[in-house]
Amino acid sequence: MDHQDQHESPCSGSPSAQGAESSSRLLQQDHGSEVSPPHKLSRKSLASFPACVEVPGPCDPEDLIDGILFAASYLGSTQLVSEKTPSKSVRLMQAQEAAQLIKDGQTAAQPVFEVDLFISTQRIKVLKGDSQEIVLDHPLKTISYIADVGNTVVLMARKRLSHQDSQDTVETSESSQDHKRQYKMTCHLFESDDAQLIAQSIGQAFSVAYQEFLRANGINPDDLSQKEYSDLLSTQDKYNDDLLHFSKSENCKEVVIEKSKGEILGVVIMESGWGSILPTVIIANIMHAGPAERSGRLNIGDQIMSVNGTSLVGLSLSTCQNIIKDLKNQSRITLSIVRCPPVTTVLIRRPALRYQLGFSVQNGIICSLIRGGIAERGGVRVGHRIIEINTQSVVAVPHEKIVQILCNTVGEIHMKTMPAAMYRLLTAQEQPVYI
Repeated sequence: MDHQDQHESPCSGSPSAQGAESSSRLLQQDHGSEVSPPHKLSRKSLASFPACVEVPGPCDPEDLIDGILFAASYLGSTQLVSEKTPSKSVRLMQAQEAAQLIKDGQTAAQPVFEVDLFISTQRIKVLKGDSQEIVLDHPLKTISYIADVGNTVVLMARKRLSHQDSQDTVETSESSQDHKRQYKMTCHLFESDDAQLIAQSIGQAFSVAYQEFLRANGINPDDLSQKEYSDLLSTQDKYNDDLLHFSKSENCKEVVIEKSKGEILGVVIMESGWGSILPTVIIANIMHAGPAERSGRLNIGDQIMSVNGTSLVGLSLSTCQNIIKDLKNQSRITLSIVRCPPVTTVLIRRPALRYQLGFSVQNGIICSLIRGGIAERGGVRVGHRIIEINTQSVVAVPHEKIVQILCNTVGEIHMKTMPAAMYRLLTAQEQPVYI
């Protein structure tokens, strides 16, 4: 966790138990999706199980079930338009942008007042400190991101849109072929000496809610010990191992592209996806008749390791794009690439339902992953869209059905995935921007 202190959920790639990116916390443990406990839990009906399993965090889990209060100052709110599952870096930038807008007074004038911030496994409420009047009330599952920066906390919640609002948020590009749905995010800014504790407590609330979900469905959270899970992992070889693939000389190529000065390379690149052992960029599209295509030596799916001797491994997407753009005036570009198919094959071995899958999915897109879990060992990548599950195409399958399939499948789970952005390009949902 780099201290700008983001406490985020694995939906943006963080395996931290202090995360809080919406219901991903619930899913990554076993079920993957935007799921919260399906009904209000009856403590009486859960009496056959022991008290709440210890969940890492600053609070007593039983207190989070009932709800806890933190004193804070409410500085105001603003709204941003966002994709539903942006990357980790985009989420952080959105939080910083929202905080700056509110602090700079660029939003509608809002009085600063003292509040009590109520946090529970069901919802988050903001109560006026003097009258205890409810100012805000968000179900926990609508919380998308929580970040603490110094003594301020940014809380981002998805706004439930009316049908007309939903229509208004569909943006159409000039080509009229690029339809990308946007969502309104309400961003609240608080100031408190307990900012870090507040962020950690919300992350812990997701974890406790997951434990309650298990118990409500007749599963004792104590049934699966960490040792059992570790023992299972020790029996499984890593499937689709990047290091093994990258170490084979036949997969590694040096490609020289000849082009005119001032001519772009003619590729679209994107991140390889969190979960990749060697994070770099992938060729997602190639411009017709451009230098890359004319060379005949580059393919969609190839991972670029370096450009003219500059390594791209571990760099951000924007940095990699700028490095390639800066070569526009050169007539010769040397790329070190690793041949990779555009579709990734995944094999998860899950002997029983009680073993955590270790990833979450939203609308067919993998949005979080636990490091070291059976999903990562099976080749799952964050940011990839699931194309097939056990030979069944899920491209047109509703989100709830995908979650159901993943929740209820044991044994070997075979999947085919590809980067979501690549999928959108290949299916003409987005227009390519070549560099």
